[in-house]
Amino acid sequence: MVKVLSDQKSILGQYISELRDIEIQKDPLRFRANLERIGELMAFEISKTLNYESVITKTPLGESDSLILAQQPVLSTILRAGLPLHQGLLRVFDKAQNAFVSAYRKHHKDNSFEIAIEYLSSPTLQDKVLILSDPMLATGSSMVLAYQALITKGIPSHTHVVVVIASKQGVEYFKTHMPHQNYTLWIGAVDEELTAQSYIVPGLGDAGDLAYGEKS
Repeated sequence: MVKVLSDQKSILGQYISELRDIEIQKDPLRFRANLERIGELMAFEISKTLNYESVITKTPLGESDSLILAQQPVLSTILRAGLPLHQGLLRVFDKAQNAFVSAYRKHHKDNSFEIAIEYLSSPTLQDKVLILSDPMLATGSSMVLAYQALITKGIPSHTHVVVVIASKQGVEYFKTHMPHQNYTLWIGAVDEELTAQSYIVPGLGDAGDLAYGEKS
């Protein structure tokens, strides 16, 4: 299942517009804050799909019936660009366990590259709800490889994949190559073009560099 949140009018559109804005991008603090706010909005949308159980909550004046999550999800992100988005999700799912995957573009002399997974830290994922986030879904290969690395820790009951901007090509690659179909792909906005260097157009540039500074 694929859900594109920009198909409906909401404050999300303003946050994405600011992420794309070349002038606002000069402020890394604002850039990270917008990614965090989008993470919070995405978390709220995902929360509507989860399972809940009834509990009795004691108040100073009596008791109240409440609904709480039946199971906490596991939040995972791809380092380093995914950290602000992950933080927004974690503010909502503040009791969740966390997992981290390091993926990078391994460039070759002919200017081609492949995605390499360098590091994984995760609790068991067997029969748990996994929320996997990364700001950009360009080719889609990083997300699929990150998922493949994570499922060495167990097969989730359902995976929610959260991205801010995706290319059409990346969405199709993701749908075709995901090893399991028990997922929901949550997207802020879908862009038409993917360059030969695998950058989304109009996109927003390199999310990791904009959030944390250029790497050498």
